[in-house]
Amino acid sequence: MAARRIVPARVRTYDATGQLRVGPDRLAGEEPLEIRLDGEQFTVTMRTPGDDFELVTGLLLSEAVITEVSHVVKMDYRSGVDQDGHRTYNVVDVRLSPQAPGPDRGARRQVFTSSSCGVCGTPSLDTVEKPSAHPVARPRPLVSAARLVALPDELRGHQRVFDATGGVHAAALFPVGRDEPLVVREDVGRHNAVDKVVGWAVQRGLLPLHEVVLQVSARASFELVGKAAMAGIPVLSAVSAPSALAVATGRERGVTVVGFNRRGTCNVYCHPERITSP
Repeated sequence: MAARRIVPARVRTYDATGQLRVGPDRLAGEEPLEIRLDGEQFTVTMRTPGDDFELVTGLLLSEAVITEVSHVVKMDYRSGVDQDGHRTYNVVDVRLSPQAPGPDRGARRQVFTSSSCGVCGTPSLDTVEKPSAHPVARPRPLVSAARLVALPDELRGHQRVFDATGGVHAAALFPVGRDEPLVVREDVGRHNAVDKVVGWAVQRGLLPLHEVVLQVSARASFELVGKAAMAGIPVLSAVSAPSALAVATGRERGVTVVGFNRRGTCNVYCHPERITSP
């Protein structure tokens, strides 16, 4: 059976008086996705099914396995079958070109990545931060404060799986000077949602993304800042708090880190030169 992003369920609901109501509900799908590179296991990540090839492409970019779409020769689900021989769509096989940088054997992940952690399974701290083939451009005026604080509400308007389940994060690429997002993706993992939108851009040859804002529905963790830097994204905006390491990483790698972007205000923690105001 194919993996599903929305799964029907039955739920028992109680109110403050103890009254019980039994009815239907919908849950966000969460299933493992095994990624194999040239026949060898690279990692297993927990994700919401859907847009898997974008997820894999974005993850491989963030891990410096590839730097452009031509480094992926082929991607398919051929190895994922259950005990009855039915395809599960939970294994993606990737064939890399000889020109691809390829995985660092010492950095190959040994365990699965959960939906809440984008760097789980990385064997050493030295392998967490990867050099980018698409450096972030030097800070310059890029987006107005008025436009920036409008992005969370615009992202919320595109969160279809969240509307159905209330259980997923979202990420979007908002181009400077345009009203509509380039792409919006949802996932139980905030890092997966970012990998999906970045992977979408990689597949279309749009890197480096020097003229976009990455808006996320979650907090700004340091791995999200790192993913932005790998794609050349100059501004990461989050509706919740950044961590201290996220801000330090943004300062070092040239990414403007914005937090608490909600209800018409935001905090800019580093590289404020990109944000303009009257």
